[in-house]
Amino acid sequence: MNFCIFRDLKRESYGQTLDIQRNLFQNAISHKQEGKVPQNHLISVEHNHVYTFGKHAEKSNLLVNSGFLENIGAEVFEIERGGDITYHGPGQLVVYPIFDIEQMRIGLKKFVSNIEEAIIKTLAEYGITAGIIPDRIGVWIDIGLKTERKIAAIGIKSSRYVTMHGLALNVNTDLNMFNHIVPCGIVNKGVTSMEKELNDKIDIFEVNKKLIHHFQHIFELKNYEQ
Repeated sequence: MNFCIFRDLKRESYGQTLDIQRNLFQNAISHKQEGKVPQNHLISVEHNHVYTFGKHAEKSNLLVNSGFLENIGAEVFEIERGGDITYHGPGQLVVYPIFDIEQMRIGLKKFVSNIEEAIIKTLAEYGITAGIIPDRIGVWIDIGLKTERKIAAIGIKSSRYVTMHGLALNVNTDLNMFNHIVPCGIVNKGVTSMEKELNDKIDIFEVNKKLIHHFQHIFELKNYEQ
């Protein structure tokens, strides 16, 4: 079992949450350098409108100018995770695991696989069948069909086996916000949400509880705090 502190930030700006992440991440690395066992943290949150560029993102994948972004109240951040550009906003559940995966005795590939499994099992509880595509990180629906579409994105950073950043699951997300970017740099692939798939508004707090429950089980977390 792995000790973990869970924090539900409800609605918080991306910048504030990023500061929290970075502080926890740096503290964990410092503890490891001192020979101490760092704490694991699992943060869930909804953000205000924001577009984030990963470290290898193509700037041209943002399809609108700064004036347009200002008009819709969207911020832009360049961050240290992998991947290209993505969107976060109201109705989207974002989860950040700041984990020492060395302590958990898993590698980065297994870490990502576990996250994907937690999302897939959560969606299954709502009758949504989803899966993964071997050469693409994230969770998809209708894999291999012309209607193939993405419902959850994953982007992470790891140093000394400590992770930060994480996943974004579209629950009641305004999918029009994805029209202003090439999501994750992937052309001609749709984006969807739980609300769109089920044609009904979904209780995001319930989804959060279910997703965290699957994280607990899959990553063998204990001392879960709500």
